[in-house]
Amino acid sequence: MQTKLLDDVRNQNPIVFNISNFVTVQDVANGINAIGASPIMSEEIDEAEAMVQMSSAVALNLGAFTTGQIAQIKRVGELANQYHKPLIIDPVAVGAVQYRLDVANQLLSDFQVDVIRGNAGEIAALAGIDWQAKGIDAGEGNQDLDLIAQSCAQKQHCVVILSGPTDVISDGQRVVHVLNGTPLFQLHVGSGDMLSSIVGAFAAVTADYFEAAQTACAVFATAGQIVAEQLAEERPGTFAVQLMDELHLVTRAEIEQKLKVE
Repeated sequence: MQTKLLDDVRNQNPIVFNISNFVTVQDVANGINAIGASPIMSEEIDEAEAMVQMSSAVALNLGAFTTGQIAQIKRVGELANQYHKPLIIDPVAVGAVQYRLDVANQLLSDFQVDVIRGNAGEIAALAGIDWQAKGIDAGEGNQDLDLIAQSCAQKQHCVVILSGPTDVISDGQRVVHVLNGTPLFQLHVGSGDMLSSIVGAFAAVTADYFEAAQTACAVFATAGQIVAEQLAEERPGTFAVQLMDELHLVTRAEIEQKLKVE
């Protein structure tokens, strides 16, 4: 686990270009900014090339796209490949809605993604493994999560983050578990979207996307755990505000002290 990447993000201040979900765009922008990177958003296909060229990484969120936006997402993904920018995709609710799964699969055939970040239901759907997803929630299933992450990574030829109480990160062969976190992440809509784009910030400062993915998960989960441990009861609103503060303030030493990885 290269926690030094947190210092690299803060020192280099990479630009992360986001195709955003309107439900969570403010949280995503603030999360990227808090961690030490620089967010930029766009919904205009005519400026896609300029945006990709100026960025250090690209994050595509499929949470609330329209038919018209699919062309922009496709174009941005292709440009990220053309200009060799790390490309992250968040396949929101593809395990619950067949149309979303069809669109995601088509996009994944149009360009090569570097990291996919989703919950168990989403990753299982992309891997072609049976799982009972529920909306944006992970849903239920009895399949092995390591196997799901590995299968998806092998199928899509990328790094996969399967988020949950334990984050499972795989490159198709290796598997890492980040055991930190808090149930309060599930009470804050947008936590997963934030993590996906923060992964982009870490992928921007290293060519090892497996390392970038696990370090981003470790930083995000540990920051959330630190905040949760300071709250006497479940306060999702307070948690959301203080999470931004902690992403900005958390140090490598704090992360290394609390980090639980296997």
